[in-house]
Amino acid sequence: MNFDPYRQSRREFLSQAGNGFFGAAMTYMLASDGTLRAAPTTNPVPTLPAKAKACIFLFMVGGPSHIDTFDPKPALVRLHETKHNFPAYGPIAAKSGVLKGSPFHFSPHGQSGIEVSELFPRLGACVDDMAIIRGTFASSDNHNPATLQMTTGTIRQGMPGIGSWIYYGLGTENRNLPGFVVLLDSPPYSGTLAWSTSFLPPRFQGTVFGRGNRPVANTRSASNIPEDEQRQQLDALNALNRSHLATAPHFPELDARIASYELAFAMQRDAPEAVDLSKESAETLGLYGIGNDPKSSKPLPSDSFGRDCLTARRLVERGVRFVQLFHGKHPGWDTHGNNDGGHRTMCGQTDQPIAGLLTDLKRRGMLEETLVVWAGEFGRTPLAEGSGRNHHSSGFTTWLAGGGIRGGVVHGATDELGYAAVEGRTCIHDLHATILHQMGLDHERLTYRYNGRDFRLTDVGGNVIREIIA
Repeated sequence: MNFDPYRQSRREFLSQAGNGFFGAAMTYMLASDGTLRAAPTTNPVPTLPAKAKACIFLFMVGGPSHIDTFDPKPALVRLHETKHNFPAYGPIAAKSGVLKGSPFHFSPHGQSGIEVSELFPRLGACVDDMAIIRGTFASSDNHNPATLQMTTGTIRQGMPGIGSWIYYGLGTENRNLPGFVVLLDSPPYSGTLAWSTSFLPPRFQGTVFGRGNRPVANTRSASNIPEDEQRQQLDALNALNRSHLATAPHFPELDARIASYELAFAMQRDAPEAVDLSKESAETLGLYGIGNDPKSSKPLPSDSFGRDCLTARRLVERGVRFVQLFHGKHPGWDTHGNNDGGHRTMCGQTDQPIAGLLTDLKRRGMLEETLVVWAGEFGRTPLAEGSGRNHHSSGFTTWLAGGGIRGGVVHGATDELGYAAVEGRTCIHDLHATILHQMGLDHERLTYRYNGRDFRLTDVGGNVIREIIA
């Protein structure tokens, strides 16, 4: 019998609604007592042997300078304040100006002896767990398209974020929390497009978590209705929605609405607990740089991002598949006017939190199954812009750690002045292909048909960086 709400008798309506209420209630009761486990929603794509169960993506908003952090250039230091002409390189126009060497000292760290800037003393101690990719390059020197490329695989608007692709392909291991969570110290230049689901089913959208006891708005009843009564109301609403969905199977927005109601109900208890750092030990808080400066009683520079990094660990610990952190309150890493001072500030805010995250994951036995990615939208030029540096996409540094990545290795290189990637050239599609591979997804087979063609995160390119895989 076809469901038509406008031509249905009262008896037919009550009969179908009763069946729906019974099904929804039975599903909830079975799931609640553990008899029925909520199966992850997955794309029917054959998966690879996964090295990582979760990914934490640390995005430095504005573009950190590779030649002041992870890519030492002694030749650039020697030629400091001399004029130089760089030819056009790929899509990047020719550039001329005065060279600016880094004022920061680089020194070898760990057993691998990888050189890291003095700006990252604690993170430098973690290099034996990191694969540093010094030959990364992108397609744009402008913030918005470059951010989109790093987060969605293309400089164009309207494509799903990498977190949505992974959530779509693998589902989630915790039905009471979103599979894709965004933590915002500062929003990126592309705004919400960086974690949009675009044409993928809406349920795979990234969910922004705030701080405090209500990380997601409207997850608690405004009228303080008891939980059992909320459950009854939600079961009734879901029965009606699913009855309607049966007549409109190609209505992903309604499917997402049903899922969001269920998730919101579940998150009333689990989400506040997941972001509650009060039960963490003083030693753990200190590891992440969380706390107040004893001299001023003000929060430490690392406090804010430290809280985000610790929250990220707690989320993946609870089965969240992908956590994306954005750091760099304006101007953040976009150091046009004061590159040296700006990087001292930005690195001071992130050095201890990121090192703490890697250390904490490792000592808990989680780093082996958690992939950590560090990147900005691009690097910064070896030419001076007053006391700053301009945007630079023809060569910069990204790094990965954990999740089956070989630690203590450097892949690729820029030229002696840090201008262009000349060895081990790694495009953004290569980086994304490698992330998907470590998560157990073949980037060429993770596709979604939309408007008559198959789309994928890596479009028609991308190669897994085999040299950095353990």
